[in-house]
Amino acid sequence: MLVRVLGSAAGGGFPQWNCNCRNCRGLREGRLNARPRTQSSVALSDDGAAWVLCNASPDIRAQLASFPALQPARRPRDTAIGAVVLLDGQIDHAAGLLSLREGCPLDVWCSEAVHRDLSDGFPLFALLAHWNGGLRWRPIAPDGPFRVPACPALRFTPVPLGSAAPPYSPRRRAPQPGDSLGLLVEDASSGGRLFYAPGLGRVDAALREVLRGADCLLLDGTFWHDDELRRCGVGDRLGSEMGHLALSGPGGLLEALEALPAVRRVLVHINNTNPILDEASAERALLDRRGIEVAWDGMSIEL
Repeated sequence: MLVRVLGSAAGGGFPQWNCNCRNCRGLREGRLNARPRTQSSVALSDDGAAWVLCNASPDIRAQLASFPALQPARRPRDTAIGAVVLLDGQIDHAAGLLSLREGCPLDVWCSEAVHRDLSDGFPLFALLAHWNGGLRWRPIAPDGPFRVPACPALRFTPVPLGSAAPPYSPRRRAPQPGDSLGLLVEDASSGGRLFYAPGLGRVDAALREVLRGADCLLLDGTFWHDDELRRCGVGDRLGSEMGHLALSGPGGLLEALEALPAVRRVLVHINNTNPILDEASAERALLDRRGIEVAWDGMSIEL
């Protein structure tokens, strides 16, 4: 299995266009030891020729331009994107479908809850129906594995997560199973197992079993502190209210990852306020000591 991190930041990217926090200002002024990042998305393949996008970020056009494997190469107009799998209906994970409209019809795998939101509150399915057949919905059952024809060796198993529905969703304050999924991806040829969860609200006993069975984890690294937005003076909401489990503190993600030393652990979906973006920070040094990686745009993993 080939894994390409197309975008490793949370919504807004890094630096965020309207943010003057320490990280964003420091990067713009050249004082911060950090890399720019686009909004979260990964691409998966079983042969390097056909690819499945996991989420389609608003930065998808720049991400495709930076990765030759996804660029047209066989016919006057074509794409190596065989399908898109949406793990939730968040705008930073679905708005990129608008930029893929010239490639319609396009198979889009998502849960019934996500399809409902993208047909009503953010009606991408209705809107893009006007482009060459639009988006073809392929349902993801909450409790069953599925295969995408473009990458037949990959077996996808959805894992319902305790995270939040999008702000525009009527279920924002009462999320239901299917609003946010993790994805266990198994390669029948190599036996490699990846678990991808860019939006993770909690780690319970069932999820711990999934994490233990994977060879590589790409997990939600949005916030270091639950009250990070308040500390940085850029917002009032807690990470937990937004469906993101903080890395630090009692019950935080780092505590859960400490029990998984033999698994490759990589953080994605990193918010522009998170101190781990600064490669010279104490928080980044702590991750280095614990063998926990921070994803970057263009990172490649083979399983």
